[in-house]
Amino acid sequence: CFFILGLRVTVLLTSSLMVLGAGLRCVPVSDVEIRKKLIHGGQLLNGLAGPTVMNAAPFLSTTWFSADERATATAIASLLNYLGCAGAFLVGPLVVPPPNSTAQLLAHSSTQHIKDRIEAVLYAEFGMVSLIFSAALAYFPSRPPFPPSVAAASQRLSYRRSFCRLLSNFRFLMIALAYAIPLGVFSGWSGVLDLILTPIHVSQVDAGWIGFWSIVGGCVVGIAMARFADFIRGMLKFILLLLLSGATLASTWFTLTCLTTVTHLPLTTATLYTSCILLGIFLNSSVPIFFELFVETVYPVPEGITCGVVTFLSNVFMGVLLFFLTFYHTEFSWFNWCLPGSCLLSLLLILCFRESYDRLYLDVVVSV
Repeated sequence: CFFILGLRVTVLLTSSLMVLGAGLRCVPVSDVEIRKKLIHGGQLLNGLAGPTVMNAAPFLSTTWFSADERATATAIASLLNYLGCAGAFLVGPLVVPPPNSTAQLLAHSSTQHIKDRIEAVLYAEFGMVSLIFSAALAYFPSRPPFPPSVAAASQRLSYRRSFCRLLSNFRFLMIALAYAIPLGVFSGWSGVLDLILTPIHVSQVDAGWIGFWSIVGGCVVGIAMARFADFIRGMLKFILLLLLSGATLASTWFTLTCLTTVTHLPLTTATLYTSCILLGIFLNSSVPIFFELFVETVYPVPEGITCGVVTFLSNVFMGVLLFFLTFYHTEFSWFNWCLPGSCLLSLLLILCFRESYDRLYLDVVVSV
C-alpha cells in the first residue's frame, strides 16, 4: 500500500477507515441485533487499518530520517502504537465497572449505568480518531523535499519479486518466525491476562495496571535500545539476544510462580507485577529492533511488504493460540507454558541467524 499509493494517501485511507469504524460503533440503534452488526462492522474496518499502521514505522523512518536516526525513528513510530494499547488496559477497568462488581452494582441501579460508561468510551475513541484524521488531512506530506539517505532514494523491487525474494530467503524466514511466534503468543496471552490472573486472586484492575506498565516500560526500553543501535551500528542481533534471554527468564519465572502447589515459590502481587512487567518490557522493546533487522536482511524489498508479512505471521500464531483457548479455557497452565517455550525457540533461532546489513552498507559505501 505504501509502495503504490505513497505515505500520505495510505495514512489518509487507513485513518478514514478507523473514523468510519469508530463511528459505526457509536450509532444509537435500539435494536440489539442491528447494534451488534454495526459494532462488528466497525471492528472489521478498524482491523483492516491496523496492519498498515503497525507496518508504517520502517517505511516512515527510511523515507524521512538518515542512517544514524532510522532505528530511533522506527522505535518511536512503532512503539507509540503500543501506548494506545497501554491506555486500553486502564480505560476499561477505570471507566467500566469490572465483572466481579457487576452484581453489586445491579443491586443498586440498572444496567443503564454500564451501558452509559461503555458508550462514553466509544464516543471518546471516535473523537480522538477524528481529530487525528483531521490533522493528517491538514498536513501530512508523503516525503521530504530531498532524500535523507541513499537508501531512501534507491529503487525497490516489485511486489512479485519481493514476495519471491522473501519466501526464498531462509535467513528471513528464520527471523520472521523468531519474531512472529513469541510476539503472537504474547499478544494472545496479554489479551486474556485478567482471565489468567483471576484464579490466583488478582483483580481486573491489578491486571490492567500490570499490562499498562509492561507496555510503557517496553516503549521506554525499546527507544533506548534503538538509540543505542543508531550509535553503535551492526549490533541488532546482540540486542535481540539480550532481550529474548530476559523474556525467557521472566516468562519462566511467571509460569513457575503461578504453579505454587508444585514450585512453592512466593506468590505475591510484587512478584506477579515484576515478572509480567519484565516480560512485557523485553518483548515489546524487541519490536523495532526486529523491524530494522528485517529491512536490513532483505533490502531492497520494500519495508511495508517485509513488515506486513511478519505481522501477518504474528497474527496467525495469535489466532491459533486463541482458537485453542476456546476449547481449553478452564485451566490456563498450558497457556502460561507457551510463553517461555516461544521465547526460548525465538532465542535459538536468533542464535543461529547470520546477520547482514545490506541497506546500511549501501548508505555507507555510496556516501563515501
